[in-house]
Amino acid sequence: MIKEFNWGARVYFEDTDSGGVVYHANYLKYMERARTEWLRSLGVDQHQLKNEKNIMFVVHRMNIKFRKPARFNSELLIRTKCIKVKSSSLILDQLIECSNILLVEAEVEIACIDEVFFKPTLIPKKIKELMETL
Repeated sequence: MIKEFNWGARVYFEDTDSGGVVYHANYLKYMERARTEWLRSLGVDQHQLKNEKNIMFVVHRMNIKFRKPARFNSELLIRTKCIKVKSSSLILDQLIECSNILLVEAEVEIACIDEVFFKPTLIPKKIKELMETL
């Protein structure tokens, strides 16, 4: 099932602290953007999903390990792999690299929720099938 989706990002000055190192919370932003682009590559429009089906994908749990820092102007590669798809959630592995050096690794559990009640709901069948074919 594991197929990797890669997305690139550059570190801007605004992403760094006073020492020129990426501020830790900004790695979460890079991973969020990569997950959004991964869904988009599957043909999933999150805005449409929310507006038409009242469904959202949200981070339920994350285990993250910071290994090395990224610095201003670095070119990052964010690797996203879908590890497991359940009825109302999925587990992704996400890695952030720079020049083939692992900087950050995370296991992310994404929950599918009803946006009105903020309760778990089933991943729509077509989307689940797309995720399972990876």
